[in-house]
Amino acid sequence: MKYCSTRGNSELVSGAYAIKKGIAPDGGLYMPTEIPKLTEDDIKALCEMDYAHRAADILYRFLDDYNKDELLADCIEAYSEKNFPGGAAPLHQLDEGGYVLELFHGPTCAFKDMALQIMPRLLSRALKMTGEEKTALILVATSGDTGKAALEGYRDVPGIAIKVFYPVHGVSKVQKLQMATQEGENVSVCAIEGNFDDAQNGVKKIFSDAEINKKLNDGGYILTSANSINWGRLAPQVVYYVSAYCDLLKEGVLKSGEVLNFTVPTGNFGNIFAAYIAKQMGLPIGKLICASNRNNILSDFLTTGVYDRRRKFFQTMSPSMDILISSNLERLLYLICGAEKTAEYMARLNSTGKYKIELDELNKIKETFVGYYANEAHTMDEIGFVYDKVKYLSDTHTGVALYCASKFRYYNDENMVTVSTASPYKFAKDVLAAVGGEADGDEFAPLYELNKLTGVEIPAPLATLKDKTVRFTNVISPDEMAEETLKILS
Repeated sequence: MKYCSTRGNSELVSGAYAIKKGIAPDGGLYMPTEIPKLTEDDIKALCEMDYAHRAADILYRFLDDYNKDELLADCIEAYSEKNFPGGAAPLHQLDEGGYVLELFHGPTCAFKDMALQIMPRLLSRALKMTGEEKTALILVATSGDTGKAALEGYRDVPGIAIKVFYPVHGVSKVQKLQMATQEGENVSVCAIEGNFDDAQNGVKKIFSDAEINKKLNDGGYILTSANSINWGRLAPQVVYYVSAYCDLLKEGVLKSGEVLNFTVPTGNFGNIFAAYIAKQMGLPIGKLICASNRNNILSDFLTTGVYDRRRKFFQTMSPSMDILISSNLERLLYLICGAEKTAEYMARLNSTGKYKIELDELNKIKETFVGYYANEAHTMDEIGFVYDKVKYLSDTHTGVALYCASKFRYYNDENMVTVSTASPYKFAKDVLAAVGGEADGDEFAPLYELNKLTGVEIPAPLATLKDKTVRFTNVISPDEMAEETLKILS
């Protein structure tokens, strides 16, 4: 399997090289030159496997330059009971035909763990496979969850250093503490004055700056990424869509070949694009409902074909979705429009902040994707409604998705899986208010009150957070990100 740039101006590379580099030299994202196919018999065979074996099977289809036995061993270790107590991606039934795919049972209580527990292993092997002798410096821009999951996944991994940038006022207090207290000798965290897009743009500029790259190379470092722009982060996300389908097929909820819909809370478009890849592989997925919050740039695009980031930015109670530049949308454009048109659209976005795709391209996207959004009131009401109705507690991002799923299901009675991306305790203050409670005190008071009100257990990684030592307090402007990155040389 070879990988090419979404913008078409870079040579073909191996899977290991694509994972090592993260982003193509022309600024595009790496994509496989073909999508491997799943037959009906393949899906039936996957039904009989546990999650780790399913992950190894799917990943090897994309990463056939890796050793199959080593890949399986890595998956067994990554998705162990120790890392994911009770199972990596369990389904919870809400009502007839309605399910929640819980992806928050990992070490940092967010769906990013699903990829970032295996990705460090993929990168470590990629460095060896490509003969790399320099230290891999991972730069991460995060809207809250990716940063902590990457820090935890790469903590003290030999041959790797990691630096995370996050918007100082754009994450929850719990998310901020998770990053600020991160342990490990090879980790660094820095807040920026701005929003996630400022952090993401800053990281992209560093990647594309030849002078900075030369200084890092001369100092013994190569740059790579743990964001979903890296294929090694995105490929593991395909697995849980396949796994969810297999679980429902094995339980008899679905018949072989029967269509399943997914609703995904979406910011950077990586999570929902992984579902689209699963569909391209042959998984019987019907519609993918792209659930946006008040920053509804994606739902607008899926309706009009116009992507316009020149709009007001809102800080919401679902901060991991507070994004106006959805990087992984470029991969969808590549599959729909081709490399030449994708490069053209990305150039327009960079120069004018806007692009519009052709009508036939939009119609092809609409064959699979539907865009809805929920404002703050919708989200609060939905969290409270679902809890009152079935005693299911959801976080603020899942609340957005549940609202959007309900809008779609009003007109469609096919089975629906709503993807739940974080523990409600990561956003306890807003979730507590949504279910009728309130709390005074420090940032941990809402966790305790939410537990008291609902009886839902506080996840261990969050329950012990209060006792950890804060290590990282630095706050800089986005213009200082390059200088901050180069500090690793001293």
